[in-house]
Amino acid sequence: MIYRTRPSNFKSKFDVVSCFLEYGGEFLLLHRPEHKSQGGKWGVPAGKVEAGETPVQAIIREIKEETAYTVTETKKLLYFGKVYVRYSAYDFIYHILHLPLTEKPRTILRPKEHQDFKWVTPKDSLKIPLVDDQDACVKLFYKLA
Repeated sequence: MIYRTRPSNFKSKFDVVSCFLEYGGEFLLLHRPEHKSQGGKWGVPAGKVEAGETPVQAIIREIKEETAYTVTETKKLLYFGKVYVRYSAYDFIYHILHLPLTEKPRTILRPKEHQDFKWVTPKDSLKIPLVDDQDACVKLFYKLA
């Protein structure tokens, strides 16, 4: 479950960054392999923030690791905000960033991390199996009901 404001007794175990890489009204989704947690589901490029990293530094690293795309225009990388995620076993902070692109980048996946990718509209993304709470983040970011 996600929250816009910090819930009571919230104890973040870690921070996660994510990014809506957007081109032409669509954004990039990555398909997780079956053997990974949340296997078979789709999500935006994302990952844990490592010690000493800012959310921006972490998402630049994650985008490179997951898609082979190098973010060169960091001024276009926009910080949307954070939400608080509470699962039964732990809590974490989820940072949402946005990168509007002027051309669709070549995407090269790491087979151990993802098995496929696709560009989708925000509304169409809600019709496929997304990682937990990704639908809520899509709705929040794109202001969908």
